[in-house]
Amino acid sequence: MKYYKIITPIAIVAAIVALYVTPGSGKVESGYVVGDLARDFKLKDVTGKQVSLSDYKNAKGFIVIFTCNSCPISQMYEDRIITLNEKYESKGYPVIAINPNDPLQQPSDSFDKMKERSKEKEFNFPYLFDETQVIATAYGASRTPHVFLLNKETDGNRVKYIGAIDNNLKDGKMADKKYVEEAVEAVMRGDDVSTTITKAIGCTIKWKRS
Repeated sequence: MKYYKIITPIAIVAAIVALYVTPGSGKVESGYVVGDLARDFKLKDVTGKQVSLSDYKNAKGFIVIFTCNSCPISQMYEDRIITLNEKYESKGYPVIAINPNDPLQQPSDSFDKMKERSKEKEFNFPYLFDETQVIATAYGASRTPHVFLLNKETDGNRVKYIGAIDNNLKDGKMADKKYVEEAVEAVMRGDDVSTTITKAIGCTIKWKRS
């Protein structure tokens, strides 16, 4: 009698993580810490428009998420990123998504592929291309997805939270820690963020080869 191993959804997720979430020093050795003021930028979105944080005159802050097309972990979070923007854009905290990957290293993260993915998933937020990788380097992004919650203050956009979206890769509804939502809610109340940094779980950013 032959016995067949049953592959559970959890095992599949674990296999994906093992394939794509690889250890390594990466390029980023520094970046922002909580409490820093984050720089503005001007990056092209999928419509060809140049987008800056300063364009959002009425924003109270920003949910900046470094993400991409190709990473399976990023794909798992796309619907949750859409939901974050649906929930918080009207409250003054829009999502700004940035693809930092070098398309020479990962062709499926090219600008044309970004446009296709945005249309396919009906992204309700700007999806920007960090072609030079200057912004990902400045922020200290290392993986996709990697979140930086900014709060607009008199002296600039202050970093209030850095890390993961929640603590459940497979299903956001099953997450018992929704880090970004909890951080935004705290900031909106004027309270301290209880969890200011978590480990970003995802694919390593594909840096340009020197």
